[in-house]
Amino acid sequence: MIDNFNSFRPDGEPTADRWVTALSLFDDKEREETTADRWERAGLYFEAKQYTEAAQLLVQVVEEAPEQTAPRLLLARAYYHSAQLGRAEEQLREVIARDPVEHYAHLMLGRTLQRQGRAEEAEPWLRMAAAFSGHAPAAE
Repeated sequence: MIDNFNSFRPDGEPTADRWVTALSLFDDKEREETTADRWERAGLYFEAKQYTEAAQLLVQVVEEAPEQTAPRLLLARAYYHSAQLGRAEEQLREVIARDPVEHYAHLMLGRTLQRQGRAEEAEPWLRMAAAFSGHAPAAE
């Protein structure tokens, strides 16, 4: 986490930490952070490419709202981008078990398996993602 409240990204935009801190500046009283607050904060971390921090929050969001696909899918993406591929695979398989036609989860699972050196195992997932999205798989 960046400790400097005045930090800015290279494109001139404030860092996620700055906005997260700013959200509570004008609160009149202390309040408990809600699941929605954690979801929003995790999204800010993810956009800022702070994938590990996003994942830490998303684990809590997924525990509190396990029936929701979006937080679990974003958690898988955060794990993927922070090279926690086993955890990404686990979350993606859970998304697919809950929502078998979620084409992006199939695509991500295929890519995750490829990144782990399991290309042969990835092929059916990538073909399924292509079929769901209406795109033909790339010719080899």
